[in-house]
Amino acid sequence: MTLKHWLENKWLKPFETSQQEITGLLSIVDRDIRDAGADVSADWRFGIAYNAALKLCAIILHAEGYRAAHDLQHYRTIAAMPLILGDSRSDDAGYLNICRTKRNIAEYERAGSISNAEADELLAFAKSLREDVIAWLRKVHPTLLSRG
Repeated sequence: MTLKHWLENKWLKPFETSQQEITGLLSIVDRDIRDAGADVSADWRFGIAYNAALKLCAIILHAEGYRAAHDLQHYRTIAAMPLILGDSRSDDAGYLNICRTKRNIAEYERAGSISNAEADELLAFAKSLREDVIAWLRKVHPTLLSRG
C-alpha cells in the first residue's frame, strides 16, 4: 500500500506543514528526549520517550503532506514510517507499535509495568530516529528545516 491508498481509505488526511510547525515539533522531541532521561519512574520515562518517537513519525508524515485520521491515529502515524522512509524501517515500526501497547498499559491500566531497561532502550531508539529524521528532512524536504 501507499500513502495515496491510505488517503483513499480515509486513514489519512491531506495536511500542509510549514518550517515553523516542524521546528515546533522538533522542539517537543528535544524536550521529551531530555526529559525522558530524568529521575522519574521507568513508566513515565518510557511514555515520554514514546512521545518523542511518535512526534518524529508525525514529522515525516506531515512533511509528506498528510496527517493521520483520528481513528487509530498513533497506530497509523507509526505504521506510515516504512512507507515513507523505506521497507528497512518495518521492524522499527513494529517495535514502536509494541511500545505503543506497553505505553497504553502503563498509562491506563497498571503502574510499574515498564522496566528501566525498556525505558532506556526506547530513549536510545528515539535519539537515533531523531538523527535519521533530520538527515531525511535535509535530503528530501530541506526547506522545512530552519537554518539555525
